[in-house]
Amino acid sequence: MTRVISRRRFLAATGAAGVALGADACGLETMVVRLSREVLPVASLPAELEGITIAHISDLHLPGNRRAALHALTLLERERPDAVVFTGDLVEEAAALPLLTEFVSGIAHRPVMVAIHGNWERKARIPLGALRRAYERGGAEFQVNGRTVLRRGAARLGLVGLDDGLYHQPELNATIRDPGATDADIWLVHCPAYRDRIPADLARVPAAILAGHTHGGQIRLPGWVPALPLGSGDYVEGWYREGGPPLYVSRGVGTVMIEARFFCPAQLPIFTLRRA
Repeated sequence: MTRVISRRRFLAATGAAGVALGADACGLETMVVRLSREVLPVASLPAELEGITIAHISDLHLPGNRRAALHALTLLERERPDAVVFTGDLVEEAAALPLLTEFVSGIAHRPVMVAIHGNWERKARIPLGALRRAYERGGAEFQVNGRTVLRRGAARLGLVGLDDGLYHQPELNATIRDPGATDADIWLVHCPAYRDRIPADLARVPAAILAGHTHGGQIRLPGWVPALPLGSGDYVEGWYREGGPPLYVSRGVGTVMIEARFFCPAQLPIFTLRRA
């Protein structure tokens, strides 16, 4: 027998579904950070660097998103990676710099930590010195077109911090271009579209590029991403291996404009280096 649903009942059910979806978008998906484990193959990786782990934090957007930031710290404490990289947009305003220092200081096991600019730090006109000091007080190095070297015995892994790629273009200076400075380099850049502008005359391409910025779309439907910010290019999230150096785009920890996510949970990728 076919059951007829009254209009009132239909509207009530629809409203309940809308409330549930809204609670998910503004609640669970903004609080819970999903850990993703990624293998990062590196050609001719020295044996000393085999198994090194790198955690990738992007797009915290403090002073908002504090529950997600706390969850990310819990994951870092549990995983204890060898290095943590911060690929920009960790703060939206200068007033949030103490929160940034508090977050970085909260990574208690003190790995190698490297940070770069995002477009929001540029947009907010946060002075370079103030941003650098906020990271350094927390124990992280802040790089603008520079390199931090992670050493294991005689082996050297370069963590190259580039400019944001939207307000300022990365500068591949002689130090970054020198293939003899390290055994392999991983580049950090906020905007993934920079991958399409990498010069073809490099003596050695990076083993990988780690980026953020897109939030994975932040609010989307299955198979459909409504919009991405300028500087994203054709990149949304995850690995892009064809047509250039391998690129990984994180969905990020926080949110921008509105504190909501839908079909796009917050993310903390952790990469394990393996010999290709």
